[in-house]
Amino acid sequence: MLCGAPALLRACVAPTAALAAALLATLARCALLEPGDAVTSALSPYFGTKTRYEDVNPRLLSHPESPQRDPELLAGSCTPVQLVALIRHGTRYPTAKQIHKLRRLHELLQDRGPGRADPRGLGDALTDWPLWYADWMDGQLVEKGQQDMRQLALRLASLFPPLFPRQNYSRLRLVTSSKPRCVDSGAAFLQGLWQHYHPGLRPPDIAEMECGPPSVNDKLMRFFDHCEKFLTEVERNATALHHVEVFKTGPEMQSTLNKVAAALQVPVNDFNADLIQVAFFTCSFDLAIRGVKSPWCDVFDTDDAKVLEYLNDLKQYWKRSYGYTINSRSSCALFQDIFQHLDKAVEQKQRSQPVSSPVVLQFGHAETLLPLLSLMGYFKDKEPLTAYNYKKQAHRKFRSGHIVPYASNLIFVLYHCENATTPKEEFQVQMLLNEKVLPLAHSQETVSFYEDLKNHYKDILQSCQTSEECKLPKVNSTYDEL
Repeated sequence: MLCGAPALLRACVAPTAALAAALLATLARCALLEPGDAVTSALSPYFGTKTRYEDVNPRLLSHPESPQRDPELLAGSCTPVQLVALIRHGTRYPTAKQIHKLRRLHELLQDRGPGRADPRGLGDALTDWPLWYADWMDGQLVEKGQQDMRQLALRLASLFPPLFPRQNYSRLRLVTSSKPRCVDSGAAFLQGLWQHYHPGLRPPDIAEMECGPPSVNDKLMRFFDHCEKFLTEVERNATALHHVEVFKTGPEMQSTLNKVAAALQVPVNDFNADLIQVAFFTCSFDLAIRGVKSPWCDVFDTDDAKVLEYLNDLKQYWKRSYGYTINSRSSCALFQDIFQHLDKAVEQKQRSQPVSSPVVLQFGHAETLLPLLSLMGYFKDKEPLTAYNYKKQAHRKFRSGHIVPYASNLIFVLYHCENATTPKEEFQVQMLLNEKVLPLAHSQETVSFYEDLKNHYKDILQSCQTSEECKLPKVNSTYDEL
């Protein structure tokens, strides 16, 4: 059901003229676009972690299944021998918590009462706009999210044909978070590969596929849930997000609150930053899930969007990235796991053995990718993001929507190069972020000899033990006076 109104029309045997007119108006708004049309909004670049993947790669709006080969990708005498990909789940429904906030906002609009001058009609349009979100949705993967994964699989298989031949299908290694949206993303990716190998044939059930269903490993893909130091000092610490809370009541957010309250004809005292943010995200959900530019998008201009993007980035920065050291250090085990796969591939290749796992696919969350990228030194600004330097951070590197949109992916590609001059130079590695070559954080080069990359990250690979990093410091509970 697209917007809810079609089912309601079918349920009404003899609707009144007024009701029919209202429903037809709703249908007209819902039918702004046909499926497959490219929908964009001026707000699209600012949705943070709720950003559509195609807004980071706009070419996919018109060519969703065709890869665009980055000219920096190695070719010629270098052959890819292994791909290790860390993939965020595809587009999802809002969480139950977000849905409850949306209902509260909807009630505020309905309680405005009659007689209000509303020349734009925006408040009325939103009151009439179908509130179609239900509690059961609670962050589940949507059909668009499955499509994100199927299309990503098709593009990667076309981009790296030596790694995705039909005979390698049974050797795929899939690991996923326990969250259904991640498990379902892995299954959809496999369906995309099936489509690549068997065009036009309906894929079998995941349990019947040769490679079998993904294996669940939360210690890798949700490491933050298993790190006591992070849980105590950040997740459960009321002061950890100090800058987020201060920004919510700061001048930039107050200006946005005043503008939105005036536009919706609702007392500003009835609003807060959380309600404004969920209204903003509702524009993004309608756009991402249904391909519809809803009236919620008309509530905000780009100045508002930049403020709300910064609020979201502040949260991600302080809770998942450079705000606290433990945010990134908690991901050491995942980083080491990636290099263990690469090490094994190098060893097998050196012994002239087939690589046992030419493709390793790991499905997680934005909260999985951001700490890992921070651990590797990416997207670090000269100054930290704070509640007080919004204007100074206008051109910041850390913009979560550009880094970890839905279906975002960090890919390590290991190459064997025939023309290497020394044994150490036989293997080279490149990284891609969202299918674009990611220059090395420490050198800005687009390729590295594998041993050189390991040497650069030797502290993480050798010295970062998750059990030690995540251990809470001991506090002396007694004091012995001398």
